[in-house]
Order: sequence, then C-alpha cells, then structure tokens
Amino acid sequence: MVHSVDEEGDVDPWRRRTRRTRRQMPLWQELPLLLIVAFCLAILIRTFLLQAFFIPSGSMEDTLLIGDRVLVNKVVYDVRDPVRGEVVVFRGTDGWAPQLDEEPDQSFLAKLGRTVGDLVGVSRPGEKDFIKRVVGVPGDRVACCDDQGRVTVNGTPLNETYVLRDSPLEIPPNGRECRSRRFEEVVVPPGQLFVMGDHRLVSQDARCQGPVPIDNVIGRAFVIVWPSARWASLPVPETFATVPTPVAAPAPGVSPLRSDPSGGIAVVVPVTVALGALARSGRTHVLRRRRLHS
Repeated sequence: MVHSVDEEGDVDPWRRRTRRTRRQMPLWQELPLLLIVAFCLAILIRTFLLQAFFIPSGSMEDTLLIGDRVLVNKVVYDVRDPVRGEVVVFRGTDGWAPQLDEEPDQSFLAKLGRTVGDLVGVSRPGEKDFIKRVVGVPGDRVACCDDQGRVTVNGTPLNETYVLRDSPLEIPPNGRECRSRRFEEVVVPPGQLFVMGDHRLVSQDARCQGPVPIDNVIGRAFVIVWPSARWASLPVPETFATVPTPVAAPAPGVSPLRSDPSGGIAVVVPVTVALGALARSGRTHVLRRRRLHS
C-alpha cells in the first residue's frame, strides 16, 4: 500500500490532523494555559532554587538599602556549608527579635499582594527572617576589638571596608544589646554561624542575640536585582581570605566546610538557559501559527 506524502513529509494522516488541531488552538485558550505553566514554574523555582527577598531594615546598609530586592540561592548550601563573608538569609531563633524599620500595610489588597508575591518568590521576609553577613563559622574565635578597634577572627583582624557606620567603642558591652562595638571572645559552636550586620550602629545580631544554626539558613543572597540602578553582585570581601582555619577540629558528625567560589552563579545559568529555551520555543510556535494563517 502506498501512502500519499504531504509537503512536510508526513505520511500519517492521523498525525497530520493532530498537528493541525494543535496549531489552530485560539489565543484565548492558549494564553491562560501559558500563564498557568509560568505560575507553576515560578512556584517550583521559588520552592527549590531561587527566591527574591525585600530588604525591610537598614541593618545591612550601605551594602543593602531598605527597599532593595536580593536574589537568594536556596540550593547552594545543600552541597556545601556557608563560608565567612557571605550574605545569608536565615530564620532567627527564639532569642532573635524582629527588626523591621517600617510596618507592613495591613489592607486586604496589600495582604493579597504579599501572598501572591510569596508564592512566586518576590516577597518581603517574615518577622523571623533576617539577612546578615557570616563573620564566623564553627570553631572560629570571634572577638572585638584589637588596638585599632577591628573585629578579629582566630586572632586575625578584619579590614571591613563595607562597614561605613560602626558601633562606638565608648559604650560598655551589654550582652542583651548590640550598641557597643566591643564584645568578649566567642567560640562559634559546632553547626552554628556568627553573623553580623554591616550597619553596626543599628544591627541586632550575634553580638547580643547569639549564633544561628546552619540548619536555619534559607540561602545565600548573591545579587541585588532591584532597583535596576543598584544592580550588583554580593561577593565575599577579600579580607576574609586572610583568616586562618580554626585550630580546633570540627566536632564529630559536623562536616568540614566545602568552599565553592561559584556561589550563586551555578544555579542561575541553567535556570536562565532553561527559561530562554522555553521562551524561544513559545515564540517559534507563535510565529509558525502566524505564517499558517497568513
């Protein structure tokens, strides 16, 4: 038996009819389907890969300003532990007090917007979500200050050029307030991090609220994505490269730190490629339909 071959080289009439039916789907049916797929994709990316966070306080100024939005890599710490100098988002323990410089709008539309934003990954952090810089990792000895008023880690002073407004040296240390620059040496416990804000004058951090469990870390903030005029990466400052490894060995059951200089970029590239391929496929499909109907 000989089948006729159409101009596209297809010899199966059923396949020709199926392809013709798909191509003739009207825009009013196709657009909602594409929106649903995009929404589901955004939720998957927000849950497992990346999430954007709104900065609600000035505790990280001038590295991060109120209103900035940062992109957080949520999978990087599945393959390694946080390292000194990285900016991380984490859930505070019961001892951490909320730090918001402005009260969120409680109107219905504002709450609805925050709910949708949280679903797709463009949200403001909750009352127990914080963003700080990692200064000490398990086993590190963190103290302040040396004779020049600098924080030391394992006896090595940090040249923190990113700290533009430091706490005063004159105020005596208080274990319940972070107003003073000075604090006694802290040995970071296994499985915990010593974190501090870049704006030491207002930041309430590990100086007075204690270390943070690594298990509470949501991810690494690695780039400012909004506003566009402030787009910038958040690299590890060079001063942390001079800090020696702590003398004490990690406790049993605590994995050693595994450095990954690629940080958040490793996840962005495949996601960007995948989204680009999806967008290109959609454009090709639309252009092909337009040619068929012209």
